Amino acid sequence: MLRLGVLVSGGGTNLQAVLDSIEKGEVTNARIEVVISNNQGAYALERAKKHGINALCISPRQYTDREEFHRALLNCLRENQVDLVVLAGFLVAIPPVIVEAFPNRIINIHPSLIPSFCGVGYYGLHVHEAALKRGVKVTGATVHFVDTGTDTGPIILQKAVEVKAEDTPKILQQRVMEQAEWVILPRAIDLIANGKVTVTDGKVSIED
Repeated sequence: MLRLGVLVSGGGTNLQAVLDSIEKGEVTNARIEVVISNNQGAYALERAKKHGINALCISPRQYTDREEFHRALLNCLRENQVDLVVLAGFLVAIPPVIVEAFPNRIINIHPSLIPSFCGVGYYGLHVHEAALKRGVKVTGATVHFVDTGTDTGPIILQKAVEVKAEDTPKILQQRVMEQAEWVILPRAIDLIANGKVTVTDGKVSIED
């Protein structure tokens, strides 16, 4: 059984998608052990509590410096014996010390088709604003492993979503979540939990 640690900063809609998929049996051989947020007011923590899951706030504000915060976060993941760290809208950069502690065991969901509209500064609505400004006809979402760069780790799954002429950033954001993020994040977890994902030379292979 793969023990998941889900890191979130806001409402937790991606967390909910994972919870629903586990309950429906679409994600097998995995359970959420702990949900951690850097934001005490994150509704994601309430979602976790409703499902009887350990829900914690670990905020940089609670510590004297970032290094101490990073140590606390890493210790919490270790104490909960987490096998896979899932970044589900976590707006804090993961430091090398945690990446190195969980090699190819941290995944992130990004609301674009990487390498488009990714990297430093591309998060939340900023991604969709950039896609609309560029006039792309197709966008989507990507699940990737996390390395020490920003959105540069090996790509696991991607799913395309149509961009419509009347879209606003918020409308496009919702469509990308519904049609892509909430589909491929649980799917990636299921694949990893069942030993179907391998990484070789920075590229992911998925067993049929």
